[in-house]
Formats: sequence, structure tokens, C-alpha cells
Amino acid sequence: MKLLEGKTAIITGASRGIGKGIAEAFAKHGANVAFTYSSSVESAKALEDELNSMGVRAKGYQSDAADFNQAQEFVDTVLAEFGTVDILINNAGITKDNLLMRMPEEDFDKVIDVNLKSVFNMTKAVQKTMLKNRAGSIINMSSVVGVKGNAGQANYAASKAGAIGFTKSVALELGSRNIRCNAIAPGFIETEMTGKLNEEVVQGWRDSIPLKRGGTPEDVANACLFLASDLSAYVTGQVLNVDGGMLT
Repeated sequence: MKLLEGKTAIITGASRGIGKGIAEAFAKHGANVAFTYSSSVESAKALEDELNSMGVRAKGYQSDAADFNQAQEFVDTVLAEFGTVDILINNAGITKDNLLMRMPEEDFDKVIDVNLKSVFNMTKAVQKTMLKNRAGSIINMSSVVGVKGNAGQANYAASKAGAIGFTKSVALELGSRNIRCNAIAPGFIETEMTGKLNEEVVQGWRDSIPLKRGGTPEDVANACLFLASDLSAYVTGQVLNVDGGMLT
């Protein structure tokens, strides 16, 4: 059974890691996928080819979701080429970690722009179409760090906590039009980025998690699949922790 048959999804920052996992899961379940990437042209083309081989329509766009005008132009292009947008996954994100006393203003501003302003930009851009359709699912990628904070990540925590507040507000505003908005808060997810870390440090993190393992992009993608599909038709304004019990 394909849960997203005939739906069109936008996923920001999907050329690798969690975003790529979401794109693959959605394509397997019949969704057409329009995704953005910042600089990984080869990875984006490879993903586009992979998704198209699954029998759905997929296309990658080099676009900066943190830029208000670019976000609007991107959504307009997707609407022209795909016809509609049913699902929005605000996944694009970066980190610029440092202790607050050492954090330059530009590192704070950049993380807020990419992680939080992009959520506003993209949601604003798809809102009109979803209101017209009287249907839609918006999923914002937060983090356990946005729920509990983390030393050395004041900028990242602020951006991810902001995404949660934004999510709840949008859920209240758009619920009467059958548009749902939820957030996912991943914990320690093992991707290409974590593969560059010291193995002992990574194992220490795994040992501290109740399920005794790091998460996979597929773990997060499956949560997105639930929130994007009709399986969660009565779920909105919620934050789903996908963290192996880390915050329990």
C-alpha cells in the first residue's frame, strides 16, 4: 500500500542525510518529489535519477530557502511544473557551534536564517495553494536540542525551538482549512556528517541512549511518512521526538 500515491511533496535540503532519506521514503510510497539543495550538484542529480527510477516524478532545484524571494520563486516553479503541492518538509539546516562568549554575530544570524527564517519563507510560499486545496501537511524539522537546549549550540537551539513555536502557531491558524502542521525532533541521527566523528565519542552517545543505537535517516523518514499521510489525519500542532528515548 502506497501511503502518498499521487501526492506532491517539497523537501528542502534533500541531497544528503535526513532529507535524502525522506525523499526516498516518499518516492517509495508514490509521492512526486521536488527538492532543494545548496551546492551538492552531483549528489542532487544522483538522487533525482534514483527517485525517477521508482516511477514517480522528481526534480532537484538549486535554491536557498533562507532567501524569501528565492523560496517564493522556487514554489512558483514547482507549481508550474508539478501542478500542486500537498506536503512541505522544512528540512534544510546548518550548525555553527560555539560557546556563546565566542560566537560571532554572523554565526548566530546565519543559523537563524537557514534553520528558522527558511521555515517561514517556505510555509508562506505554499500556504496559498494549500488554502485553495483545503488540504495539506507541513512538517518542520526541529531537534531534541530545540526541546532541551545544549551547551555550545545557543544559535541552533534557538532556531529549532523557534521552529516548534512556529509549528504550533501555524497549526492553530490553518487547522480550520484542513492544513496540518507538525514538527519532528530527531535525536542523534547517524549520517555522513557523524561518520567523520571520533568512533569512541559516537559509541559513547549510543551507549547513553535507551535503545543503545543512533538513529538512521530512515527512522526520521518513517515519522515524516506518518505525519505526511492520512494515517495522521487527526494529528496537528505536535512535536514528535525521534530520539531512541534520549529525552525520556
